[in-house]
Amino acid sequence: MELWAHHNAKALISLDIRTMDEAPLCAAEVNLHLPTLQLAHVKGSPQIVERNEKYIRQNPMDVIAVFFALEGEAFFYYQGGLEALRPGQAVMYDVDRPFMRGFSSGVREMVLTIPREAYRELSGGRDLLRPKVFDFDRQGAADLHMHALAKLVSGTLQDPAADPQPAEHRALELLGLLASGCRSGTGEGYLAAAKACIEDRLGDPALCPAVVAAAVGVSERHLARIFAAENGEPPSQYILGRRLELARSILADPHKSMTPVGTIAGRTGFASQSYFSRAFKARFGVTPLQARRSAGTPPS
Repeated sequence: MELWAHHNAKALISLDIRTMDEAPLCAAEVNLHLPTLQLAHVKGSPQIVERNEKYIRQNPMDVIAVFFALEGEAFFYYQGGLEALRPGQAVMYDVDRPFMRGFSSGVREMVLTIPREAYRELSGGRDLLRPKVFDFDRQGAADLHMHALAKLVSGTLQDPAADPQPAEHRALELLGLLASGCRSGTGEGYLAAAKACIEDRLGDPALCPAVVAAAVGVSERHLARIFAAENGEPPSQYILGRRLELARSILADPHKSMTPVGTIAGRTGFASQSYFSRAFKARFGVTPLQARRSAGTPPS
């Protein structure tokens, strides 16, 4: 327990930690320190973590934390209230305000911390006085910007060898949108949210730039400017390209060698198999069946 508390204090957040029974603590943590942000993936057996007023005076952190619950129900006590959190929810909170978190069935979560002053710059000078709770992984109910941030944190932790600077910049943009209530922000945050929306709905034939713009909270014209600045192509072409890339990966998958081409077209958002075949050949220079053959999977 002392080793676990010592590691957290140095690598993430200083916490008063105790188990919920007499069983020994089992826990693991992966940490990634970026110039401004700190990221972590945490898992452990049932435990309670706390920062009360006395503990905070002795161990000030001056950071805002975002906790992304991946598994297990949890409670979050703070001055003035209680939040019951389920997997797929994130809570944003100033850790120098008293709180207690409990994990009766164990914990698996991602954590992001940002210095309080950096957060205040993003929020327009506003302090975080109460916890903000967001859904980041519920169909139809997720906050798109928090959903994009969760994907970004997960991908960065899984591939720490990649250049983290673009990921951190995009994460800060998303945090700015979340902290300010989406009233400010540059294209980076909106672009990340738009791409997350597109990835989640590639199989939906109704997906189009207007749908993406409405989900992100910008005009269709502004969305087009954001994509042009980043990718040099309009959102419609980006959506088409991602659908075709997904279709090509399915065609190359030996476990899906018996899936008809028409079915693949439908699963990747194409209403017409003939249009899918034409678009596929225009992009890759071969038909879907030729792509399947060249990948070594039987045609269907």
